[in-house]
Amino acid sequence: MYERYGKRLLDIILSLAATIILAIPMGLVALWIKLDSPGPVFFKQRRIGKGKTHFNILKFRTMRGDTPHDVPTHLLKDADSYITGSGAFLRKTSLDELPQLINVVLGGMSLVGPRPIVSGEIEKYGEVYDEYCRVKPGITGLWQISGRNDTSYEERVAYDHYYINNWSVWMDLWILGRTVPVVLSGYGAY
Repeated sequence: MYERYGKRLLDIILSLAATIILAIPMGLVALWIKLDSPGPVFFKQRRIGKGKTHFNILKFRTMRGDTPHDVPTHLLKDADSYITGSGAFLRKTSLDELPQLINVVLGGMSLVGPRPIVSGEIEKYGEVYDEYCRVKPGITGLWQISGRNDTSYEERVAYDHYYINNWSVWMDLWILGRTVPVVLSGYGAY
């Protein structure tokens, strides 16, 4: 029980600190997006969170404003024609994910956890879906440090299953530490 409070406290402290430290770079990214293509700075999408609740995930917009709604958003490796110039860089460097720090501060997400899913992905989780709904989704997690988009969906679900059933504060710290070099390398990012 105390570990869960520790996780939330860690989320708040690290997210607020990161938001303050990254405020100017995030402002510059927002300006770049506005100058690069028409449309909003942020992309919002309904995702499923803890307890099967829904929340709006925030990301920097990486696609043109006229992108059809039926273009898959979780694996867009082949949707280059919709990705903006700034968007390609933001996706490759994972900078498009920075606004999710706000989701963490507001309590809908954690820094570490399963990747937030959309309703269309519930079926792919099968029996693991109920486990998924026991925890908050995270900005990073085992999947993100284990190949991201270069892994199969079944592997992604297996990583989430393992994380949920073996979670500890130490595992979160390990994942956070591994996230930085993975993001800097761009491995598995599209």
